[in-house]
Amino acid sequence: MIIIALGANLPGPDGAPALETLRRAAALLDGLPCLRLQALSRWYATAPVPPTPGTPDYVNGVALLAPRPGAAAPDPAHLLAALQAIEDRFGRARPYPNAPRTLDLDLIDLDGMVRAAPDPILPHPRMHLRAFVLAPLRDVAPGWRHPVLGEGVHRLLAALPPDGIRPLGRT
Repeated sequence: MIIIALGANLPGPDGAPALETLRRAAALLDGLPCLRLQALSRWYATAPVPPTPGTPDYVNGVALLAPRPGAAAPDPAHLLAALQAIEDRFGRARPYPNAPRTLDLDLIDLDGMVRAAPDPILPHPRMHLRAFVLAPLRDVAPGWRHPVLGEGVHRLLAALPPDGIRPLGRT
């Protein structure tokens, strides 16, 4: 199972709202070579972390990808490059850490692979601390377990303080 977190809080380069950008990005995930979109969570609204006055809420979701029949799992570095190319297509800029963004695609897990270096680090090193990743992950993979911590998504999410994550509806 390949888990990708999607997030955005700024309009796309064409002025499309963040939610529309995320829907378009999810469609592009389905077109990645040798991969298919298996499931897409509902969308959630969350306040920026860290809180930043005047910054719009984020819209977040999770996509599950799987290799197409007969295809091997992708190389993590190649998959990361493909995700960054999609971000670039939607005008992603990285002026400073945690800056507002038109699109953020994070590789969360790649079939349970554990990898400390080189990039991407797997599983994503902070995903277990982020309700905006765990809540949508629970929607599409309720039996998922963290490959290092051994904890399930329900338990990881329950361990976090409530942070105002609000479901927006289905895909």
